[in-house]
Amino acid sequence: MTATAPTWRSAPLAAYEMQSYPAFTAVPARRALTRPGPVPPPQYYRTPPPDPPKTDKPKREWPPAVRLYVQRSFAAENSIADIGREEMELKLKKIISDAAESNTLHTVDWDNLPLPQQMIQAERMRIHTMNTSLTSAWRDLSTLNVQETNGISNDPLSKKRKSSDLAHGQNEQENLPPWRSTNTGGAFEDRLTYADKRQRNDLVGKTPSKSQLNLESRKRRFEGGENGSTSTHPNMSTMGSPQMPDVEQGPVVGTCEKLEKKYFRLTSAPNPATVRPVPVLEKTLDLLKKKWKSDNNYSYICDQFKSLRQDLTVQHIRNDFTVNVYEIHARIALEKGDLGEYNQCQTQLRVLYSSHLGGHPMEFKAYRILYFIHTRNRTEMNDILADLTPAEKKAPAIKHALDSRSALALGNYHRFFQLYLETPNMGAYLMDMFVSRERLAALTNICKAYKPDVKLRFITEELGFESDEESARFLCDQGGQAFLEEREDGVRLLSGKVGNIFEGVKDAAFRKVDIKGQI
Repeated sequence: MTATAPTWRSAPLAAYEMQSYPAFTAVPARRALTRPGPVPPPQYYRTPPPDPPKTDKPKREWPPAVRLYVQRSFAAENSIADIGREEMELKLKKIISDAAESNTLHTVDWDNLPLPQQMIQAERMRIHTMNTSLTSAWRDLSTLNVQETNGISNDPLSKKRKSSDLAHGQNEQENLPPWRSTNTGGAFEDRLTYADKRQRNDLVGKTPSKSQLNLESRKRRFEGGENGSTSTHPNMSTMGSPQMPDVEQGPVVGTCEKLEKKYFRLTSAPNPATVRPVPVLEKTLDLLKKKWKSDNNYSYICDQFKSLRQDLTVQHIRNDFTVNVYEIHARIALEKGDLGEYNQCQTQLRVLYSSHLGGHPMEFKAYRILYFIHTRNRTEMNDILADLTPAEKKAPAIKHALDSRSALALGNYHRFFQLYLETPNMGAYLMDMFVSRERLAALTNICKAYKPDVKLRFITEELGFESDEESARFLCDQGGQAFLEEREDGVRLLSGKVGNIFEGVKDAAFRKVDIKGQI
C-alpha cells in the first residue's frame, strides 16, 4: 500500500522559495563636485493664490451736531439718578444707529432732540401713567362688584365667592374645567371656623348637592324648561353669582386713611377700604421712624412694617419709596438680630435693585456677602461674587466684605479681626453673629502654636476684644476658667492643656446654621 503525498508536498519547491532582496538601496555615485539642483515639487502641490489686497473701510464722518449730542448725553449735569450709564449708552447707540440707517443724520434736529436718559424717563412715566389708568378702572369695577354683593345678601359670608356657588348654574358648571368640576369636596366652607357646628350644618344643608341639581335640571328639560340654564338658587340671578376681583386681575387702590394698622395675612382678595394709598403710607413711614427712635419697641415696629409692605405689594407699587421701606426694615431687623425678617427684606431688595429704582445697593450687597459668610452658603456666595462688576468691587463696603471673606478663606485671623473692628455701616451687626465661632477657630490655632502658655493681653489684641475683662469672660464661657493663671507679668492662659476643650467647642459652633426662627 503506497501512501500518496499531499498536494502541497507534490508542488515544486521553487514556488515556495523566498526571493532574495539586498540589504541596501543602490545609489548612483557622484561624479562631479557641483551641488545638485533643487528637487522640483510634486505635481499635486499647488501654490496658494495670493491674498486679495485689503481695502480699508471708509471711515464714517459724524456730523458736528451728532458729536455735540453725544457730549451732552455724557455730561454730568444731564445725568439722572435712576438711569444707569449702560442703559443710557444702549439708548444712545440705538438713536444714532437708526438715524444712520435711515440716512437722516444731517436732517435730525440734534440740538432740540431729547437726550437718551430723558427719553428713558419719559417712557417710564408713560408706563406709570398707563398703570395708573388701569388701576383706576379696576377700582371702579371692584366698587361696583362690592355694591352688587351688598344688594344681594347682607350675610358677610356671601360677599366671598365660594366653590359651592358655582354649582347653582348649569351653564357655569359646564364651562368649568374637569379638575374644577370634579373636585367639589374641598369647598371653601369646609375651611371656615364656625362658633357652633350646628351653624355649619345649617348652612351646608341649604346648599343643593350636585345630584339634586342634575335631577332638577333633567326634570325642567322634560317639562319644557330652559334646558337647565335657569339657576335653582332663589337668590341668584341669571348673571351668575357676583365675585370679588382676584388679586392677579390688577392692583388694588387703597382708600384707608389710618396711619397705623396691624398686619394680617391675606386669605382672600384685599379690600380697598382697608388698604392705605401711597400718601398715607409715606406719613406712616415717618411716624414709624419717630416711634422707633423714641420707644424702640421692635415687636410693634416689625408688625407695622409688615403691614406697610403688604399694602405696597397689593397695590403693585415699585418705586424709590418701596426701596426705602425695605431698606429701613432690613436695618432695624439687623439691629435686633432678626435674621428671618432681614432675609425677607434682602430678597425683595435684590429684585428692586435690578429695576434701578435707587436706594443703597452697594451697602446691601456688602450685607449680603457677610450674610452668606454667616450661613456658610458657598453656592450663593459664588453666585454673588460672579455678578460683581469691577466698579462694585472697589466700593468701600463691598471691598471690606470681600477682604473679610478672603481672610477667613486663607485662615488669616489676624487680618480678619482687624477688619472686624473697621466694619462700615451696619455690617458689624452681621459680623457679631459669626465672630464668636471665628474666635474659637483662631483660639484653637493659638493653642497649637503657642505652648505651654500665652498672655491674655495677646489674645485680647489678636481676637479683637475691647478689654482683657471681655477676653477673660469669653474664655470662661468656653470652659477655660480653670486654665487661667495670674503671674507677675499678668494673666496667662495654659494653652498646652486647654486646646482639646476649645477644639470640641469649635466643632459644635461650626455646625450648620439654622435661620428659620424669627423674633
